[in-house]
Amino acid sequence: MLETAIAGSLPKPAWLAEPEKLWAPWRLSGADLEQGKRDAALVWLKEQEDAGIDIVGDGEQFRTHFVHGFLERIAGIDWNLKTPMGIRNNRYTVEVPTVTEAVRRTGPVHGPEAAFVRGHTRHAVKWTLPGPMTICDTIADGHYGRRADMAMAFAEVLNEEARELQAAGVDVIQFDEPAFNVFMDEVAEWGVPALHKAIEGLTCKTAVHICYGYGIEANIRWKETLGGEWRQYEAIFPALNASRIDQVSLECARSHVPLELLGLLKDKQVMVGAVDVAGQDIESAEEVAGTIRAALKHVDADRLLPCSNCGMAPLPRSVAEGKLRALAAGAALVRDGL
Repeated sequence: MLETAIAGSLPKPAWLAEPEKLWAPWRLSGADLEQGKRDAALVWLKEQEDAGIDIVGDGEQFRTHFVHGFLERIAGIDWNLKTPMGIRNNRYTVEVPTVTEAVRRTGPVHGPEAAFVRGHTRHAVKWTLPGPMTICDTIADGHYGRRADMAMAFAEVLNEEARELQAAGVDVIQFDEPAFNVFMDEVAEWGVPALHKAIEGLTCKTAVHICYGYGIEANIRWKETLGGEWRQYEAIFPALNASRIDQVSLECARSHVPLELLGLLKDKQVMVGAVDVAGQDIESAEEVAGTIRAALKHVDADRLLPCSNCGMAPLPRSVAEGKLRALAAGAALVRDGL
């Protein structure tokens, strides 16, 4: 019980990409880049195992961004046609590529990479993919007309990919849906149905990750506008509890989320964020244990998996390493007590 995992991303080594920066361009190219990505994945596999993390991943070393790193290999997207778009309900505006025709896979995206990771660890492996709603909130629609329709199209693409990841030996496939915390009314309407399409036919564990974003300045400022308690989860947890998704990953550490909301996920495994990603100080094992113990008042121990609040890509590598150790040590404290 209390198996630990990370939410997804970990910092890129300085020789692979500029550190402490989202969207950092690669510092290698060609065959050197492909080898560099694999070397970085091996480094983080070793770091996770040494820290005591139970369910490991590649730390998203094979992509520049958790959404666009997947979309770069999907046909139907014009990367030269940039459209200004307000991301996460206008939290920040960027110019994004545009969908101009029906989207489709032209071949495996992460399958060979997942097989590489599977071949280099005896631990359970988790692989992350962007969720359909979050894809639709990160890329412009110049073809489908309705976000719900575009989401279902991407869900079919994601399902093809997820089936190959499962065949490569991945134990948990997680779909990252931070947009669920922004467009709460649409979650039950088409967000969850799109997830169901994405997991169709899978027999491995499936998960959805919903947080309040990376520890970047724009997200930190947005959190300051949320007021006292953060109750966004309250609007979406009932639909998720009724869904066919196995696990729900959420943000708890140093947040204003009322932990009693976890009781709304009584039929799911809950990945409880027990280390923060918005600051560079490293939690003590006892602080992590305190977050886990507080969550245990609302989630049975055999359903609780301590993890990080969100991806750690923008953090210094040493900080991420320290947080991995704190996460594992805090979970061990609680596990020993049980």
